Amino acid sequence: MAFSDYVVYVDESGDHSLTSIDENYPIFVLAFCIFRKNEYAAVASRDLQNFKFRWFGHDSHVLHESDIVKRRFPFAFLDYDNIRERFMSDLNGVLEQTPMTVITAIIRKDALKRKYVHPENPYQLALLFCLEKTREFLRHKCESAQECHIVCESRSPREKPGRGKEDRELELEFRRIVAGHHPLQDPGGAMPDFDIVFVSKQANSAGLQLADLIARPIGLRILREAQRNRAFDIIEPKIWRGGHSHGWPYGMKVFP
Repeated sequence: MAFSDYVVYVDESGDHSLTSIDENYPIFVLAFCIFRKNEYAAVASRDLQNFKFRWFGHDSHVLHESDIVKRRFPFAFLDYDNIRERFMSDLNGVLEQTPMTVITAIIRKDALKRKYVHPENPYQLALLFCLEKTREFLRHKCESAQECHIVCESRSPREKPGRGKEDRELELEFRRIVAGHHPLQDPGGAMPDFDIVFVSKQANSAGLQLADLIARPIGLRILREAQRNRAFDIIEPKIWRGGHSHGWPYGMKVFP
């Protein structure tokens, strides 16, 4: 099978548990960042690498949104407001110039529990929604007969990527969806052109780092709509409008 001209990097925000729900962040967000491979190599990876050279002198540090917000190593220098403002302005500029299309699903876990007696797993719901929209995006780009890789950060840090319990559970659900066997899928909803790849959390992947930077701002936009959210202002134009001028937020599913 020929490979697609596109690659998808995935990250999440929040946890998918319905047993204990954080009242301050009662949602689960899954973000798909879709890149045309030539643009990813020529622009996205290059710009993120150059950003690291400007701020660290090397490109080995991995950008995690939570580490930046909490000023954990190697971002402790952001305690100084004037430096933090310059750092964030530069990083926002990189994100703004990144050529990517965003498809995302936000699951309101508290509302999901109230509405359904036996609610579906939030991660599985979000994965189904994002895969369906991504399939539609690729069909619009005439890419439906080529293998497209969905690159996910490993969720089992003590095991090799793809080998741990959580990774195996996610892959099982992924395989069920792409085979068209999820109960919420329409007949004929199989997606055989997708394949999943698990990558270590410490991998210096530009795509995974960019996906990490956008997941939480999307969630905060849903939770605190009136609050200023500079990161989301940059992300919003990148959310897919659909192939037939559906408009925003066609590529952003909020459920229920």
